[in-house]
Amino acid sequence: MRVATFNIENLDETKSPTLEERILVLKPQLLRLNADILCLQEVHGQERDNQPRGLWALEALTEGTPYQGYNLTHTETSADQAYDKRNLVILSRHPILDTRQVRNEYVDDLMYRRITASPREEEAKEVSWERPVLYAKIGHPEGHVHLINIHLKSRLPSAVPGQREGFSYKTVSGWAEGYFISSMKRVGQALEVRLMIDEIFDSEPDAKIIVCGDFNSEPGQVPVEAIAGRVENTGNPELSLRQLVPCSNSIPKEARYSHLHEGHGNLLDHMMISRSLLAHYESAEIHNEILHDESIAFATDKKYPESDHAPFVVQFSL
Repeated sequence: MRVATFNIENLDETKSPTLEERILVLKPQLLRLNADILCLQEVHGQERDNQPRGLWALEALTEGTPYQGYNLTHTETSADQAYDKRNLVILSRHPILDTRQVRNEYVDDLMYRRITASPREEEAKEVSWERPVLYAKIGHPEGHVHLINIHLKSRLPSAVPGQREGFSYKTVSGWAEGYFISSMKRVGQALEVRLMIDEIFDSEPDAKIIVCGDFNSEPGQVPVEAIAGRVENTGNPELSLRQLVPCSNSIPKEARYSHLHEGHGNLLDHMMISRSLLAHYESAEIHNEILHDESIAFATDKKYPESDHAPFVVQFSL
């Protein structure tokens, strides 16, 4: 069984680059993954006459590939249609026995008063995360697998009223507070994922669990540590069977990155597995051989129609 995660970056029916141009570079990447289960992030929804918003760009991308016939689940709005932007998608060769999306179910909206807001905020207001988490229970002859596909809040600062002028900030403090709010959202999402994991373990101590996606965080940072639940952090060996193992640990350090920024390789995309899957775990790869640096001058989407994230694939003996 091969499981892959890939932030495909704003998959849409855009004018520049066109969807056709994007398909030319993305389809070979998907075929190379040869995944039995494929988790995608940043799949945009498109409108069609008299139809609910759907994933038509993704349908065009997977046409003529094995993924075209896979079982599919994705995030949805309250109107039972795809979100306009940044849907999570799970494609599975195996049956999808159950699926649900989670957002602020385990963790209530946070309350926070923006210090640098203009006009001044007198009372705390709700802070919630925009993107849900997508869960699927995957049927497999050797036992079902719990799969959690995530896209945590980006590092870009959240809006603070009165602090932006176009793409610039009026004060350093305003930028810093926006960055702090984004960090709260990212850690809050990670806590919600951890609560989901512990709930699964409560009812199924030897559960096969995979958590994957774009964490927008590197190893050692709070969101990654919260989801992994290492014994080094809890100090409690009785919780050792509840920790998740980062598959990236099997990849040589020089190749352990899924994103390039200012010449530095960052590991923002992760695949973590429960100990019950270690007996079946064989190898991990990050396909970053031609990953471009999204921060360099003139690195436009027209010039680089591929994603600025690299796919991450794990091989199991299941």
